Amino acid sequence: MEQKKVLIVDDQNGIRILLMEVFGSEGYKTFQAANGKIALEIVQKESPDLVLLDMKIPGMDGLEILKHIKAVNPEIKVIMMTAYGELDMIKQAEELGALMHFTKPFDIDEMRIAVNTQLKGNAVK
Repeated sequence: MEQKKVLIVDDQNGIRILLMEVFGSEGYKTFQAANGKIALEIVQKESPDLVLLDMKIPGMDGLEILKHIKAVNPEIKVIMMTAYGELDMIKQAEELGALMHFTKPFDIDEMRIAVNTQLKGNAVK
């Protein structure tokens, strides 16, 4: 079975490293991007199965990146991450096709379960 790909988009290096470790150890091929430009290059080149996308990124915000991802490939699953309770942005993100969101600081196990559920299509044991 082909390895599923997870792209982590966050301007905070520590969060990217943490999530890369967690999802790498889950058996996913992980990619990281600190900004929208890099994220979209990876989306074009690698076509990840799932993107963990921060709402607040300098340059291009999460909603803009989400629109571009869905334009490239509507099949890519996107889970938003936010440090703020931006309910209007979260609602917009979900209207644009985001599956769900996590508010930082998030529970890493909850996120792991959500990603595994989306990518493996089954509930975690």
